[in-house]
Amino acid sequence: MIKEAYDKDIELGYSTIGPHRDDLKVMADGIDIRRFGSQGQQRTAVLSLKLAETEIFTTRYSEAPVLLLDDVLSELDPDRKKALFDSIAGKQCVITDTSIPEGIDPKTKIFRIKDRAVTS
Repeated sequence: MIKEAYDKDIELGYSTIGPHRDDLKVMADGIDIRRFGSQGQQRTAVLSLKLAETEIFTTRYSEAPVLLLDDVLSELDPDRKKALFDSIAGKQCVITDTSIPEGIDPKTKIFRIKDRAVTS
């Protein structure tokens, strides 16, 4: 299917099929999170699925994946941020964000990018 859509996708400038085009309906207490959940609730649901995926991967392949999280903290309240940090403790994780959140483990390695230079 993907091969058949290639020419059309090139012409359009974006992918018309593939797993990234799927819609996933997440329900909490019978409520569609995407339609009625706050940004923080939606973000938490996605993070929960992603963390579960890493656990399944680790169990199945006896290797832990590197978890890449881009700008995940902006819509999380302090309790959800703490829960996220607790759940990724001991895992290899790269988080990109525009600020350094409060309550982060002091042993966490932080890199800053400013004026195309990386510092730690």
